[in-house]
Amino acid sequence: MTRLAAGVILLLFALCGISAGRRDLVEDVIRLPSEMASFFHPDGVHDAKDEDSTGTKWAILLAGSSGYWNYRHQADICHAYQLLRKGGLREENIVVFMYDDIAYNEENPRPGVIINNPHGEDVYKGVPKDYTGEDVTVNNFFAAILGNKTALTGGSGKVVDSGPNDHIFIYYSDHGGPGVLGMPTNPYLYADDLIDVLKKKHASGSYKSLVFYLEACESGSIFEGLLPEGLNIYATTASNAVESSWGTYCPGEYPSPPPEYDTCLGDLYSVAWMEDSDMHNLRTETLHQQYQLVKRRTASDNSVYGSHVMQYGDIGLSKNDLFRYMGTNPANDNYTFVEENTLRLPSKAVNQRDADLIHFWQKYRKAPDGSARKIEAQKQFVEAMSHRMHIDHSIKLVGKLLFGIEKASEVLDTVRPAGQPLVDDWACLRTLVRTFERRCGSLSQYGMKHMRSIANLCNAGIGEEQMAEASGQACLSFPSGPWSSLDKGFAA
Repeated sequence: MTRLAAGVILLLFALCGISAGRRDLVEDVIRLPSEMASFFHPDGVHDAKDEDSTGTKWAILLAGSSGYWNYRHQADICHAYQLLRKGGLREENIVVFMYDDIAYNEENPRPGVIINNPHGEDVYKGVPKDYTGEDVTVNNFFAAILGNKTALTGGSGKVVDSGPNDHIFIYYSDHGGPGVLGMPTNPYLYADDLIDVLKKKHASGSYKSLVFYLEACESGSIFEGLLPEGLNIYATTASNAVESSWGTYCPGEYPSPPPEYDTCLGDLYSVAWMEDSDMHNLRTETLHQQYQLVKRRTASDNSVYGSHVMQYGDIGLSKNDLFRYMGTNPANDNYTFVEENTLRLPSKAVNQRDADLIHFWQKYRKAPDGSARKIEAQKQFVEAMSHRMHIDHSIKLVGKLLFGIEKASEVLDTVRPAGQPLVDDWACLRTLVRTFERRCGSLSQYGMKHMRSIANLCNAGIGEEQMAEASGQACLSFPSGPWSSLDKGFAA
């Protein structure tokens, strides 16, 4: 279509006496926003490939959690899928990872429906089930990025089969911790492995540019000091390397979900970029402009209820328009970018790590006295709190056994200067985490917050034998509830 358009315009220029050599002018005309697109697409239908002469658009969307209390992560991913489809991306070019235990969960007040906004539409309908349940794994995620079908285990077999002129968008929403991202299956994802895969993708020459949006606690630590320039990769994260990210549209907060919902519907950073994309013509908005809006909204002008959105990698790519990666909804052709964010800013949000407790509490509060539901909610709350106290106490005790009472907190709480990676020896970090979990139980989604403390043990020269001895002394036993299960942690 773009070649036809160029030919027509060149013919018009020739008839008007304009030099056919002015191809730069032709390109500028072709790249005009909605007015020119409407001329060549009078029916209003846009095709993301036909309109972008620089290559095909690809996307990977991944929700890294399971459990109804983590509703928001799958809601985020489903919303992103709908956004990209309305933008013109083809289903075969969008790879979706989600456990898929939310839509028909017995806790869901609207069976078969997932919403990402208190007044939002169903975002679950039509979402492909590429990788669900036990197929949502680190291995399959990496294989999808690399386009390596032979490395897949289960799932639809869909991968990013991109070429040198193509553009890739990756969006990951889940729990995280310093240097790690969660998965609903074992093991979790380590930052150095992800960076290695991105480097391999670049070395293969199979993309022109890649954009990575990451929603997780301490998500900045995934790229801090690790993602080099020169890979044609631009990444933004929901938080810096040392703080939590936040859930939004949560019960008891404002705006709150419909009263029948007992869980957060979305995440603050994720909702910010998607609701911005929903309302704008993405040909006229750049990655940098969206970054600035999302940064302001996610901070919420309140350090207590917000996080610092960060950017990493090849920052110069942020001058590209969003259309190159997400397409754009034809219904938004008349909407241009404005500097001020007109979206309602949530006045409060919930720390990602506390969203499960919010769900259990709401479930307990609303259940009839003496009912099985109330007893179950109480049990879930108590088990979650017991696990938290066990992990917090165990990590502190390990530190005291290794470094003494006075120096332990100094070692465990050390934060490296900005620009440095979390740890020097990632193999050591893996080893110490496995050693701790074998004796003290799974860190799980809450315990990921302690990854920096374990990394600091590596940086201080602690080895496997020392960690084994200290962990054995600290954890003579551990809670037997599902939060402590070894099949939901890092241990391999």
